[in-house]
Amino acid sequence: MQELNGFAVPKGFRGAGGIKVQIWWAVQATLFAWSPQIAYRWRAFLLRLFGAKIGKNAVIRPSVKITYPWKLTLGDNAWVGDDAVLYTLGNITIGANAVVSQKCYLCTGSHDYMSQHFDINAQPIVIGEKCWLATDVFVAPGVAIGDGTVIGARSSVFKSLPANKLCRGNPAVVIRERVETE
Repeated sequence: MQELNGFAVPKGFRGAGGIKVQIWWAVQATLFAWSPQIAYRWRAFLLRLFGAKIGKNAVIRPSVKITYPWKLTLGDNAWVGDDAVLYTLGNITIGANAVVSQKCYLCTGSHDYMSQHFDINAQPIVIGEKCWLATDVFVAPGVAIGDGTVIGARSSVFKSLPANKLCRGNPAVVIRERVETE
């Protein structure tokens, strides 16, 4: 069982110093969160200012929570919906034309429950191009979702999923192919 008095965040884990982290959290709670819904360019500017790689015409709602923007890459025309959480203890990459809907939680970090001091760790998440994560999807650390895959509402993704599939459930499983129609 864990003894939390011995817990320590590994050196360099956050990817930036404590002052930068605190400034980002203050900016996110004010200038970012209080901006009008349509101020997408403003929020992209703020994220870039803190080291995020944000593509052209990205749509990021003001209620989105991003832990460390310097660990975020968002492709051209990608959307991140209201109340989504991008828990960027590790890198998160969201491809071009992908949609992360409202209330999704992309979680790159966890703890080793077997370690005495509950050691923290992080693994990247990659969401491919033209994916759609519907409402309230949870994505676990280390998961990659292939280009064009759709994840149904309230699904939990604990393993990587292939391209061009329709997936749903807890845990999410492939239901069928995603077929492109004209």
